[in-house]
Amino acid sequence: MTDTAESLTVEHLARLVGFDTVSAQSNLEMIGFLEDRLRDLGFRVTRLPDKSGEKAGLFAEIGPQGRGILLSGHTDVVPVEGQDWTRPPFRLSREGDRLYGRGTTDMKGFLAAMLSVAEQAARRDLKEPLKLVFSYDEEVGCVGIQQMADDLAPLLGRPRACIVGEPTAMQVAIGHKGKAAWRAVCRGQAGHSALAPNFVNALHLACDFVAELRALQERLKSDGARDAGYDIPYSTVHVGRMAGGIALNMVPESAELAFEFRHLAADPAERLAAAIRELAEAVAARYRPAFPGAAVQLERVTSYPGLDMAEADDAVALARAWAESDPVTKVAFGTEAGVFAGLGVPTVVCGPGVMEAQGHKPDEHVGLDQLAACDRMLGHVLDHLSA
Repeated sequence: MTDTAESLTVEHLARLVGFDTVSAQSNLEMIGFLEDRLRDLGFRVTRLPDKSGEKAGLFAEIGPQGRGILLSGHTDVVPVEGQDWTRPPFRLSREGDRLYGRGTTDMKGFLAAMLSVAEQAARRDLKEPLKLVFSYDEEVGCVGIQQMADDLAPLLGRPRACIVGEPTAMQVAIGHKGKAAWRAVCRGQAGHSALAPNFVNALHLACDFVAELRALQERLKSDGARDAGYDIPYSTVHVGRMAGGIALNMVPESAELAFEFRHLAADPAERLAAAIRELAEAVAARYRPAFPGAAVQLERVTSYPGLDMAEADDAVALARAWAESDPVTKVAFGTEAGVFAGLGVPTVVCGPGVMEAQGHKPDEHVGLDQLAACDRMLGHVLDHLSA
């Protein structure tokens, strides 16, 4: 793409950063802007609202009917509260070759490039369609795209390839782990702490369950499946929160844990979930002779599938050529790519910015060189659709 396209991407990014689309809030103002802009360009646009009516995604396409290429990104961003920002988070600012603002890296930089290529597409004689998806609530567990999936599937058709533009420093990523987030509620008995040995302490159940999860993690590390493409080459189990009890002189009757596992393709989610359910039951069973109501109750809160594309796949070869990136990579963070792959669309992850250095941090920024590289990639996509 030209320097004009690059400056247009920066202009679009300034507009998009200006929308406060933290996941806890509505994204409808931004969706309305995208919908109007794409319709004005001649795209066929379908809005996909959530059940609350406070969020929506979009599907848009231009060009003749056919397989085409799909580009996708999420509209929501993570909060800024509690972070030490030195610049206004929802106003784009520039310092040297860096553009600052919430979402510049994750992932409104790619959305801005999508708008730029949309404007280019409107002036081209496309032989196959350009297809765009804008989702919501990715930052809270890829929730939005999964809610959109049933309505989205017949609209998508069978694109030759999908690029999910999460920040990969413009390397083509062909894999990431799947994730499931869980809530565990441990049930014990209330009582006076002076008589604590006579009661079942829910925090004791919780601690024993944590110990079992840690032992499971060690087994996964030593004996589980491995994939050398990841920095941590095995599936992981992580406990992020534990709470319980009301006062020191009361035996807690309830305690709660929040935990997750991130799994390789070779460790199916349901197999890990079944193993964890067995551990929860074994912990509770130890306490039932003293209190028949002892329990560790599990609830899956959110989950999303992983991505595991073969390096030899045609879609990977196309993406590598478009991105001018020879080596492929796998990323530690989750994306919506596994959902598209589950719908039968060959999918890779490739976008501007560096998640490890900039994503979810105060003074989030993206380099102009990264946006320029993204514009070039999407320019190649457009050339492919016009050939």
